[in-house]
Order: sequence, then C-alpha cells, then structure tokens
Amino acid sequence: MNPFIRYTALLLCFAAVPGLALEDKYLDANGVKIRYIDTGRGEAIVLLHGGTSNLESWTSRGVVDNLAKDFRVIAFDARGHGKSDSPHDPAAYGRQQALDVVRILDALKIGRAHIIGFSLGSSTVAQLLTLHPERFLTGVQVAGAGRSPQEANNPRIETEAAEIARDCISRSRVMRQAPAGMKPSEEEIQQRMAACRTDRNFDQLATAASLRGYRDQAVTAEQMAAVKVPTLGIVGTLDHTLKDMQELKKLRPSMKLVLLEGVSHTGKTGIQGDPRLVSEIRSFIAEQSRAAAPAY
Repeated sequence: MNPFIRYTALLLCFAAVPGLALEDKYLDANGVKIRYIDTGRGEAIVLLHGGTSNLESWTSRGVVDNLAKDFRVIAFDARGHGKSDSPHDPAAYGRQQALDVVRILDALKIGRAHIIGFSLGSSTVAQLLTLHPERFLTGVQVAGAGRSPQEANNPRIETEAAEIARDCISRSRVMRQAPAGMKPSEEEIQQRMAACRTDRNFDQLATAASLRGYRDQAVTAEQMAAVKVPTLGIVGTLDHTLKDMQELKKLRPSMKLVLLEGVSHTGKTGIQGDPRLVSEIRSFIAEQSRAAAPAY
C-alpha cells in the first residue's frame, strides 16, 4: 500500500475513536497562559469546570465527546488549575477568570457561544451573564447559583483556602459538600490528601488564591434578576447548592430549573457523571434554537 494512503487511513481510524486524547493548545490571557482544547464543528459551546478540578472533568466523563458530535466544544483549565498558569495572588482570580472566557472567544474569533459551567464554573457563568451577555447564546448553570456579595465574603472561604494551602484539600469543604449519610471517612480523606500531593498539575497555593478571589465574583440579586440570556439551571436533589439554585429561580423566573433526583455535587453520585446532564443541556439548547428560528 502507498505509504501516504496508509498514513491517511491510520489518521482516519484514529479520528473515529471516541475519547481519543485531544490536542492541548495554549493562549495568552492577559499574561496568563491558558491550556484549552477545541474540537467539533457547529455552534460553539464553552465548558467551565469546578474548583480544584480541570478540563478532564468534562473529557473523562464523555461530555466533550458527546457534545462535539454536533457542536464546536472549547474546554479549558481555569487559571490556577490543571496545566494553565497558576498565579499565587488572589487578585489574579475572581473577575479575571470570567474575562478569560471572553479572551478565549476573541482569540478564536467566536462572536457568541453557549456557556456551561459547573460549581466554580457556574459562578463564573453567573458573572459573565451580567458582564458580557452579548457574547452568549445561552447559559447553563450546573450546581452553582453565583456568588451574592454576602456569600463572596463568607469567612468560611478563608478557612477552606487556608486548609488547601496547608493540607492540599480542605477537610471542611469536602464534608460540607458531601450529602448527609455520604460523608467520607477519615481514611478516605487521608487518601485524598495523599493523591492530591502527588498530582503535579495541582498547585495548592494557586487553588487557595483562587478561593480567596471569590470576593471578586460577587453578583447582586438585582444583576442576577436582570439577566436576559436564556438560562438553564441544573442541580441534584442531594446537592448542597440546591437551595441556592431554587432561590435563583425565584430571582429569575424565566430560568428553566431541572432537579436531578438522587444526584449530589461530586462523588459516586456526582452530577458531572450523570448522563441526564448532557441530555438536559442538549434539550435546552435545541429548545432555544427552535425559539430563535425565524418564522416563515
């Protein structure tokens, strides 16, 4: 067989394999190097992961592969996470994490996109929908209602940041987020600490700085209520953010709120691993596309 034909066939074979490792790309976001992936074709979707995580939280659960069948999917490591740069100054986070999304859209010459965020990523979505609503077709807030000024300045955040800086994970944060009856044992917590310390892509001082930057993510009730971008909220019935998401629905009645029975924030019943998450996202985007289509 001709070597060129054999090489082309090999490439096509690899391209057909679901879950194949995607190429890491990097861009400069106002002096901070951001690692991202860009795959698929169609309307753009940007995926924002949760705190102490990275873009693999989307790829490892098949979310990127699923959505890339019909959309152009961009996922990236937020500053201070994964393989992106990790400043240790809290001033480098907060609003800057939201503006990184706009910088990425600008760099990729994408005018408007669907924006989907989980937990920390959802707080970023909440802020983006008030800062730059013109850049988004829809917004999806997964298990995160956004940070009110009171929550953004909660003394608990400093406690959790200090624990991460010292121990690599925050014991109080882990216990707070776990559903009743599903709290991890001391042995499990110690195992998580050990695994965290061996993760070369986890910078605990940067993660602590990211938490301390939460105060710069504050969005007022008036700002949240004024959002006009079509929004979907998704949260599990076992999630510690359930009440906050229900309160957001009261502030923004136009938001569609979906409750997933028996689903928690993270862990074995975590929402990112539940197949209903992608199904609800797809249904919502399809609904909005039909609503926006011109009538003939």
